[in-house]
Amino acid sequence: MKSKSQKSKKHEALRIVVVAPDLDVQDTGDDHAVSQAERSRALRIGLLESGFNLIATLPADVFLADRISQLQPDLIIVDAESEARDALEHVVFATRDERRPIVLFTDDNDTTHVRDAVAVGVSAYIVDGLSSTRIRPILDVAMARFEYEERLRDERDDARNALQERTVVDRAKALLMERQGLSEKEAFTKLRKIAMDKGLKMAEVAQRTLDMADLLS
Repeated sequence: MKSKSQKSKKHEALRIVVVAPDLDVQDTGDDHAVSQAERSRALRIGLLESGFNLIATLPADVFLADRISQLQPDLIIVDAESEARDALEHVVFATRDERRPIVLFTDDNDTTHVRDAVAVGVSAYIVDGLSSTRIRPILDVAMARFEYEERLRDERDDARNALQERTVVDRAKALLMERQGLSEKEAFTKLRKIAMDKGLKMAEVAQRTLDMADLLS
């Protein structure tokens, strides 16, 4: 997850990596390859014209995760067709431990893949949206959506951790009440005092109490 300082960057300063096919078309008679290269080139030009910081263009291969880890981009753009879903899979794998907003540009009008793409972490799924005038608002919306979802994720994780900590403390209190004949208030006070004396969280003291009881049982 990105730090607050990174999230608060002006979007013009975003460090962007584009994952796309090679622009070098070997067979100039291959209209499909030429068209794909033109789309990819238009995307990169549009990013630069809009003032974004395009730091690299990478192929979707087995080395992608390492390259993304080294470059530490703020946002990843995948320029892919429906036949190149492996590109998206590589990107999702590369960002599984450190989430980043992902924007998928495609010229494929088949939207049946949208739900799957969003489910794996794509912040924006854009069909035929490579005009330079559309790039900035698309990326702004993608960043806003990603940051909103990260806040929800953080809130969910905080709530889950708080519940787990309360459960551990309650179990430790019940153990002290049973084995030492303490009231609930006395058990809580004892755990809190140990936590204060040792500079630990209540949940840590409670977990250690439970662990010790398991060892001695």
